[in-house]
Amino acid sequence: MAVRPGRSNLITDVAGITVGSAHDSLRETGATVIRPLRRSVAAAMVAGGGPGTRETDALAPDGLVDEIDAIVLSGGSVYGLAAADGVAAVLGRERAGFSLQGRSDVPVSPIVPAAILYDLANGGDKNWSENPPYRDLGIKALRSCGSEFELGRAGAAYGARAGASRGGLGSASAVCDDGLEVGALVAVNAFGSVYMPGTDVFWAWPFEQQGEFGSGRPPSDYALDLDDWGAAKRSGSATVDRVNTTLGCVAVNVALTPSEARRVAKMAMSGLARAIRPVFAPFDGDVVFCLSTAEVTWSHARPLLIARLGELAAACVARAVARGVWEAR
Repeated sequence: MAVRPGRSNLITDVAGITVGSAHDSLRETGATVIRPLRRSVAAAMVAGGGPGTRETDALAPDGLVDEIDAIVLSGGSVYGLAAADGVAAVLGRERAGFSLQGRSDVPVSPIVPAAILYDLANGGDKNWSENPPYRDLGIKALRSCGSEFELGRAGAAYGARAGASRGGLGSASAVCDDGLEVGALVAVNAFGSVYMPGTDVFWAWPFEQQGEFGSGRPPSDYALDLDDWGAAKRSGSATVDRVNTTLGCVAVNVALTPSEARRVAKMAMSGLARAIRPVFAPFDGDVVFCLSTAEVTWSHARPLLIARLGELAAACVARAVARGVWEAR
């Protein structure tokens, strides 16, 4: 089956997905919102040892709520969770959300899962007293949602670091001849390095499409020292810079159940392991969400379909990691 990047090579190539970002250059931080055009089935997987999340438990397959209204990725560590408060406030005013009562006099409950990365020690001015900027950043990002958005130093990754390199917001898509559409968005702020030690070649190079992150290739005689982490966030063997966590979201255009979306999210998480080394460390908070826009129904060979979607999602995540750092350089 022929597979190619979508028109923009962005997660928004998946029908029904919009994205918006906002940043504060003084604080060196930002937020990114993924908003489906209609409420969508979603799932979340957490692999890092130090996550910060909101409403991920609500996405469990046995939970009451099957669909979400938006997903927020933010800098700011625990303060960044407030970005989802701003998004929820705007969506609630628009009557977009879960309604148990169905009454106009009872507020709806927008379902806005969120995850944060740690950028508090990146040198920006964090002397915000009792007024962190994240609620406003969430609102600005939501209001900028559309089909096009900036990569590199943008949104949730504005203050990010990828190992010893500048981190970035990356995205990639894959479109199949039989109608499947898969996309990924990643805010790269990893403890590990995205480069093969001693080179400027991305670990994700085997998955690159159409030169999207520079077409670097390792030397034919390259040999890896298994204990060499290259340009990871460490000095010697002991010092750890805790400015970490990579956040991602994948989207598919196929209607999925919550348990199927969870399986795709779990498979998509392997894309981080293809692009970052080491990954899922005790001081990372790595999280990947999966969204199903349900633009297409698919009734046959479901287990094979889920395997295809999960593998395409993992490849898109790996490409998005490298592309985000490449665009931030």
